[in-house]
Amino acid sequence: MNPALPSAAYRKDGVLQIGRKSGVKTELFISWRYLITKRKEKLISLISIISIFGVAIGVMALIVVIAVMTGFDKDLRDKIVGNYSHITITSYKAIDTNEYNNIIGKITYNSHIKGFSPYVQGQTLVRQGNKFFGVGLRGIDPSTETKVTNIKKYLIAGTINSLDKDSVIIGKELALHLGLGLNSDLVVYSPFGDAKERILKVTGIFNSGMYEYDLNLAFTNLKTAQEILGLNNQISAIAIKLDDLYLADEVKNKLESVLGLEYSLKTWTEANQNFFAALKLEKLTMFIILTLIILVASFNIISTLVVMVVEKTKDVGILKAIGMSSRAIRKIFTYEGLIIGSLGILLGTLGGFLLCALLKKYQFIKLPQDIYYIDRLPVSIEFWPDIALIILAAMVITLISTIYPASKAAKLRPVEALRYE
Repeated sequence: MNPALPSAAYRKDGVLQIGRKSGVKTELFISWRYLITKRKEKLISLISIISIFGVAIGVMALIVVIAVMTGFDKDLRDKIVGNYSHITITSYKAIDTNEYNNIIGKITYNSHIKGFSPYVQGQTLVRQGNKFFGVGLRGIDPSTETKVTNIKKYLIAGTINSLDKDSVIIGKELALHLGLGLNSDLVVYSPFGDAKERILKVTGIFNSGMYEYDLNLAFTNLKTAQEILGLNNQISAIAIKLDDLYLADEVKNKLESVLGLEYSLKTWTEANQNFFAALKLEKLTMFIILTLIILVASFNIISTLVVMVVEKTKDVGILKAIGMSSRAIRKIFTYEGLIIGSLGILLGTLGGFLLCALLKKYQFIKLPQDIYYIDRLPVSIEFWPDIALIILAAMVITLISTIYPASKAAKLRPVEALRYE
């Protein structure tokens, strides 16, 4: 029996059973034997190992980078949602008390709504000493605001209950910029209302982790904001919190059918759609760039298979001479490439998970907190769609890399293959 042929290709009575009836098991067996059998040409084994580790490095790099970007995405999303509600209801005009009660009566039927709070918001100019700065002034009801945002969680000084008349809670960055602390006086100017100048006392400082919010947003009592912005017992919008933020679009559509065209509803994704679109594009770009590593590794697979086809020319000739079809020969070398690629993908996936776990636990890569507002790399692994797409892309690239070598092997003629043997 030829050592190049699998013993499974023979019956006990010695009659050869290979040809049209040869199945996937036979072809896989031959592929595996070709891969693990000791060869005279050590170069082929070396190229095979390089191919496996090339694919593994590419897959591992993709998993780690995509996991970090997903972590950043989740971290930023949580901070954005923590500052703003899941759904905001506004109107083309200010909403008075009776109208507010009417809206609440219409929307409370929805079981996904877990909290709501009225607020007033407008642009004002603040001054501390000789420093002037434009900020968004937001008037809130302290008793209901904690049900829709994380303002209470973000407070690093003071309490939400201290937000009474003529008091203000400012962001950490605004406090540093103007040199303010607890109990400092802050002068607020507004082109609206009767009071053009109002002195508010700083009773709280918050740190949401978002630079733009911490610098440009200030919270005050609802009544105080109404007086500064010239809104007598009126509000700008209603903030709504859901039990699941991903149901925002679905709930929004239901509320629109109830409230009618008079009101405008905006979800948290719509309010920050440019920001999330930029993150999504960046993640896609990194996926494409790092996939090139796997693509480069696939050339090693092509090289391995081409050299192997040359080395196994005699074996291919014998297999075809005893009846194995060209299709079966093509499958042998296709499976060979897929085995190399699969081993690389398996090693890369395990290595990626291990590195992500180490990054998450030991946090050995530190970030400057004054720039990124986090001191470590956030890591979040999502099996669907991130990991699934990485594995699928690697398998497709590996499969494509087997097409040319497998086709060349399938086209070999038995006579030509054995002519010089």
